[in-house]
Amino acid sequence: MSEQTVNKKKRRLIFRTVLLLVMLSLITFAVVSALQDEDVTVAEGSEAPNFSLKKFGSDETVELKDLRGKGVMINFWATYCEPCKEEMPYMEDLYPEYKEKGVEILAVNLDTTDIVVRQFMEEYQLTFPILQDKDGQVMNLYGIKPIPTTFFINPDGTVEEKVIGPLTLSKLEGHLQDIAPSS
Repeated sequence: MSEQTVNKKKRRLIFRTVLLLVMLSLITFAVVSALQDEDVTVAEGSEAPNFSLKKFGSDETVELKDLRGKGVMINFWATYCEPCKEEMPYMEDLYPEYKEKGVEILAVNLDTTDIVVRQFMEEYQLTFPILQDKDGQVMNLYGIKPIPTTFFINPDGTVEEKVIGPLTLSKLEGHLQDIAPSS
């Protein structure tokens, strides 16, 4: 066997060993994470945990506690989520009307790449606040597993309802009516 063939085999062995170790590390991480999962969830009727996130594309920060007195919808989503894409137009359609009624829609984005979020916002012509949660801090605070997940928060800061999965236009409107401040 030539030295070149031996070197090729060594490199292949090293590459396969490294790949195997990486795969084992990922599997171990997934198993440990699943076993240590505290299953944190924000329950209906409990106070919505406060958070502070920057609006996409700006230095402006939104803090949940500053919206006390308004109804607040918090929608956790990502651009790669097909059901999220389906419900975004409904949110945009209802936003102007419900903003006037004292309801704020906050869309907490879980993507890490700005360009895909910017393209998504332009494609869907979104005008409600898109908040960036790149490190997943708020997602973890609220115990979000599948997306989309939406919280409807009363003006007093308590969670009225938590909805896992996409919303239809009629269901979304009903939830927004439920959290609108009384006139």
